[in-house]
Order: sequence, then structure tokens, then C-alpha cells
Amino acid sequence: MKPSFIPHSDYQAFILHHLRTSYGPGVILINKDWPLAVKLWMADLSAITTLLRDEYSDQGPEPRDPASLFRSYLILLMSNPTMGVTEWVNELKRTPIYAILSGFSPDDLPGVGTFYDFFGRLWPAVDKNLRPILQRKRKGRKKGKKGEKAPTTTPGRVERLVKWMMRHADNQTALPADRLFHFFQSQIVAVSAQFGLLGDLSAISAAGDGTPVVTSAYPRSKPTCDCRARGIADCNHHRLYSQPDCSSGWDSARERYFNGYHLYMISAADSKHDLPLYPRLHPASRHDAVSLVMSTVEFKQRFTLGAVDKMLLDAAHDAESIYLLLEHQGMEPFIDLNVRSKKNITSTTASDIQISPTGIPICPNGNPMKPNGTDYKLHRRKWRCTPACGCSTAKYGRTFYTKTKDDPRLFTKTPRDSEKWKLTYKRRSSIERSNKREKIDYKLESGRHRSTMMWYMRMYGIMIGQHLDAWYASQKDAWDMLKSHICPAIA
Repeated sequence: MKPSFIPHSDYQAFILHHLRTSYGPGVILINKDWPLAVKLWMADLSAITTLLRDEYSDQGPEPRDPASLFRSYLILLMSNPTMGVTEWVNELKRTPIYAILSGFSPDDLPGVGTFYDFFGRLWPAVDKNLRPILQRKRKGRKKGKKGEKAPTTTPGRVERLVKWMMRHADNQTALPADRLFHFFQSQIVAVSAQFGLLGDLSAISAAGDGTPVVTSAYPRSKPTCDCRARGIADCNHHRLYSQPDCSSGWDSARERYFNGYHLYMISAADSKHDLPLYPRLHPASRHDAVSLVMSTVEFKQRFTLGAVDKMLLDAAHDAESIYLLLEHQGMEPFIDLNVRSKKNITSTTASDIQISPTGIPICPNGNPMKPNGTDYKLHRRKWRCTPACGCSTAKYGRTFYTKTKDDPRLFTKTPRDSEKWKLTYKRRSSIERSNKREKIDYKLESGRHRSTMMWYMRMYGIMIGQHLDAWYASQKDAWDMLKSHICPAIA
């Protein structure tokens, strides 16, 4: 039968009743459990019952409260992120406080299958993976260098992908993780926005970057033929992959190959708590630029809480087609310049003026021209050589204009050498800190999952934990003042 809707106020009353019954009228909590209890007290997860109501049958026994199951999974990630669901069910039996904070009576706890049945209802797709498990044997990839991102395997791939995405930007394709994102955006990110933790919603600055997620030591697959038994060592038959959405990639930081995903994350750059906004799991072999193109289009189609005004990216995204895509989406790109060549290029507007790899005009005498003002309305900059240079007979000297429309990569709307550009781009490191929290603090890679469905569950659970941490940190002083009244034992 359909699950019964339990308001958040009823959950709060349940918590107080059971804590007082089990731990005394003063509600005794240890210091470690106090922040956890406050975060769950603040987080209203009851809307997930309404979201999943149609996924339950009209007949049969009454199901477990979906909000309590999801709340319990969040407690797992916030308290014991290295545990699996099976271990967590045993932990609920050993530690009644976790059961009570989840919304369960300590003598009536769900089983392991109940949790996985709940996860399946959050994933509307039939398959738990995005790609079929039956695939041909994958080829190895060329080893990368320290500090270098994995290169794109096909020249011009980013440009072709951008053109295709721009043509189909209005056609939103449903993704299996959309249900998770809808709940995350409407019930978690919206609250963070109300608390003022995302910055100015009318002009949000977002930052994007990719990071490797290791899921196993090597690709696991089984043959579907008997070629090896017949002495054929190398065949081209399909194999059964246990993690079909994963692939092998080069981790430049660890200087080794890994098998898993390439997680591309978009976060709120102006957030003091480096809060995440949108995750996307890609194959490990995918380049940051390709991942950005797909992720930013999906994010733009789904994000409804404000207008993304700026996108902050590192030098791995420095491609002219990406500038065009972001401009098409109404975002101003702030991308670090990746100087690929040391040669000057000839200007398209004046044959005797050349442009350096960093976008500075070079006069016919070979001298770099000096900036002489910016017209922000027309998005152009004025450059000047003084009469002492000798490249012009004019009394004022030689002047030259660079326009954003001529080369959006070199001639950005906000000049790269301006103080505004430097202050804005300085916030790009927020995405690095956000990824660090997910991988180090919440131990993202400790998940022992074989399906993309469960990796998305873990990813969104961790992201919700990051937001709950920010809620608590922003109101910590007020909650600490109430601590002496609610929990005198830890005052």
C-alpha cells in the first residue's frame, strides 16, 4: 500500500519522546551526537514520501517511511561513511541513538533489503547502470604525464559536441538521476539559498572541475565465449562487465591508472562553505572539457533557483568552443589561459598587427602594446603604442582595438589582467575544496558498489551532508545557546 505522509513536526515529536523515554527527561547526548541531531532536526525530508508515492503499490502491507530510510542513510554517511548498508543495519541494532534519529523505534528496525528496495524507487530506470553489461573488450590507453589531464582521443571532439549541444539545448533528455536531483534542489539547495549560503541568486558564480573516483583495482569482466579454452588468447567477442559505466583512466595526481568514474562537479563559487550544486558521473577516460560540455548543459536545463552568471574553470577547459557554449547559455566564462604555442598570430583586422599567445597586440616593431582603456558596453579594449616606439607617424602614437566577438578566448569580456577578473577567478578554488570534502571527509571512494545507481545515491547523500554541515555551521552559536536547556549533560 501507499506510504503514509509523516510531517517533519511529527518526526521531531518522535525524537523528543523516544530520547526522553530512553535517556531520561533531560535528553542526554554525547558531544559527537549533538551536531548530528541538530542537522537532522533542521532537515525536513518528508517531501520524499510525496515524491515516491506513485512508486508504491495500492495493495500489500504498509511500507517503511521513505523519509526515515533516507534519513538513516544520511546518518550512515555522516557518522560512518566507510560502512556498507549491511553493516549499518547491525549498527542500528547496536546503537539505539542512530535508530531513534533515523525515525525508527529501536525494537522495530528495517532490514537490508528494505534499504535497497527504497534506493530502487529513487532510480526510475529499469537497469541500475546506464550502459549494457555486455560490451566488447576495452583497449588500454596511453600513459599520461604528472599533472596533465587525460587528452581527448579524437581531435575536434569538443567542438563537434558543443555544436550538437547548442542545436539541441532546448531538448531536455530525462536522466535516471533526475529524481534525486529534483529532491536535492527543491528540499536542500533551496533551503541553503534561503539561508543566504549560495551568494546572490540573481547572478550566481559557479565553478566546475572533474576528479577521479576509484571504484575497483581493475575492470571486472567475464568472457561469453570459449576462445581461451581453444587456445585463442585475443578475441573480439563481447564480455560481461560488472561495472559497465566505468572505464580505465589516468590519474595525474596519483600518477597511476585507475578504474572507475570521472566525477564532474559544479559548485557555488561564492558560497563560503563551497556548496555543491550538480554532480555528473562520466567514464574515467573522459576529458574535463567533454565532461563540462555535457554537465553544464544538463545543469542549465535543470537548475531553477537562480541565474548562473559566471562559470569559473581551469586551463583544461581552455577551448574556444567552450567559450561559445557558455556565452550561448548566458554565462560569462572565466577560464585560465592555457598557452599552447609561443608563436604570435596575425590579427584578422590589421595585417601589420600580431597577437601574442596571451592576447596582447604586438606592433610592427615587435613591441607589446599597452592597454589604454576598456569599453564595457561594446566589449572591446583599446591598446596604444607611444610615439617613442616609432611604429606610427601619428602624434598620439599607434592605437589598436581588440573585440570579444573576434576571439572570445583571448579577448574576454572582463580583461584577464584586470583586478575584477583576478578577484572573480580566485573563487575557482572552491570547487577543489568541495571535491576534497566529498573524497576525503566523506570518503566517497570507500563505497563498495557495483552499480551507477548506488554511486549516485552515495554522491547525492554526501552532497546533502555538505549542505547540512553548512546549515549547522551558519547557526552554530544559536544552537549552542540552546544546548544547556536541551542537553544539560553536555552543556
